[in-house]
Parts: sequence; C-alpha cells; structure tokens
Amino acid sequence: MTLIHPNRRTLLTATGAALVTGVSGFRVPAQAKTLAPSKTMRGGSNNYRLDAPIVDKIGGGGFWMSGTVRRAGDGAPLAGQRIQIWAHTTEGHERDQRSHGATLSDENGVFRLEMPQIVPAFGQAHGHLVYDSADFKTVFLRPIMARSSDTSLEAHFVLEPA
Repeated sequence: MTLIHPNRRTLLTATGAALVTGVSGFRVPAQAKTLAPSKTMRGGSNNYRLDAPIVDKIGGGGFWMSGTVRRAGDGAPLAGQRIQIWAHTTEGHERDQRSHGATLSDENGVFRLEMPQIVPAFGQAHGHLVYDSADFKTVFLRPIMARSSDTSLEAHFVLEPA
C-alpha cells in the first residue's frame, strides 16, 4: 500500500482537484450562458419613418453603418432581417426623407449600408437604427461615434420573439 505524505504540493493539488471536480468527484457540466436581448436606447426613435425603403446606398456615400443581427438566447445569426438607418449627415438632417434607408442582414446576420458622413447633431455625432418587423420585438439603437471624423459606425441587435 502506498502512503501519501502530505506536504504543501499535495495539499494544493488535492484542493485544486476538489474545486475543479467538486467534492463528490463528479464534474459539474458547464452552464450555458444566454444572450440577453438588446434594449431600446433612449432617443433612438427620434425622426423614425415607418417603412423606409430598402436601398443600396443613402445619398453619395462615403460612410459605413454596419452591424449584426442575432437571436436572443442562443445568439444564432438572423438572415433577411430589415434594419432601417438614418442620421444627420453632410447631405441632410435626420428628419429628411433622403437621410433614411433600410437594408437586410445577410446569411451571417451581418448588415452594411453606405451613407453620407454623419455629423454632430445636438453636440454628438450619432446614428439611428431600428429593427421593426413582425417576427421580433422592435428595437431602436442610437450609437454614438467616438470621433466625428470616424468613417464608420457599428450597432448590434440581439432580438427576442414578439
């Protein structure tokens, strides 16, 4: 019979093993984390226009708005989801119809739309985005640019069923 002589190393090893496997010796299964849904951002719905058209580009372009659309819970990418985008730009105000357009997410849940350079409105350069179709709850996002000179901005939607 082999005797174990306790020393600091065996004590630390045994304690670590007990913490990893549990006192019973059985491994505890990993707990699945769920992806929480996006919350509507205050001020996100300002100048919203119901049913803005799907477009290839807003105005002359030069600035990219992009992001992802995923399902709450498992985080699966959502293809074909309509995202409306509008902003105060070098070509128009947020309230101008020409400053609004929509795009669809691709098979990976990614969307991207070119638009004119966003400029500060009320002291902040920011965009407005909305998911407003019937399958999931409506979510308005209002991301703020780090610098007014940035030429792109991202926003990510995590949607929960309606």
